[in-house]
Amino acid sequence: MLRLVSYLASLALVAVVLVAGGGTAQADGCYTWNRTLSEGASGEDVRQLQIRLSGYPGYGSVLALDGSFGPATRSALVRFQQAYGLAADGVAGNATYSRIYALQDDDCTPVNFSYAELNNCNSTWAGGKVSAATAKFNALVSMWKLQALRHALGDQSIRVTSGFRSTSCNSAVGGAADSRHLYGDAVDLGAGPHSLCRLAQQARNHGFNGILGPGYPGHGDHTHVDHRGSRFWSASSCGI
Repeated sequence: MLRLVSYLASLALVAVVLVAGGGTAQADGCYTWNRTLSEGASGEDVRQLQIRLSGYPGYGSVLALDGSFGPATRSALVRFQQAYGLAADGVAGNATYSRIYALQDDDCTPVNFSYAELNNCNSTWAGGKVSAATAKFNALVSMWKLQALRHALGDQSIRVTSGFRSTSCNSAVGGAADSRHLYGDAVDLGAGPHSLCRLAQQARNHGFNGILGPGYPGHGDHTHVDHRGSRFWSASSCGI
């Protein structure tokens, strides 16, 4: 009996050390990080972190999702930590992971956005310019950028009016032949708590290479954001 009591006490001590120290703070239904990450690290766990940090690259920048923890990833992490009142040391540990776990659902989408919200075309994500898996992944990255945008705007709701489109869905709404919606990496936003111009202006800080809004032809009733390969921002009525 004494040996059993001693064994159970040692297990409890180990659990306390893991939570207080560098071990895993908790398991998560989507993804669980098992090590502290800092500049110089690489691997899938870094790439998963980069996805969650993709909305914090800084003005006019885009964070590469390459699994390599370099200066840009560190800067994005510092911005994320500052945004949520964490110690802004550029090191991803238990405090950072706990905040990320609180921000994501079990399907890895951020808590304030969903796959269904970014696809009212079909349930398969097929029929666009890329594979269904790529289109769905692109939409996931968009959602994490929108989550950062939403937080920066006071955690008020953002209204999504269009996301992924298949070729047939795109044709039905009169979309451009090579619309970014066909790649799953474009989102149209409607006015709500924030004006279309406010959305377009703030989006410049959250990793969107494409921003189109009021003043650009055909965009008087929505703000469009996307991940195109190079920057193109045009919303002249908003000073962009």
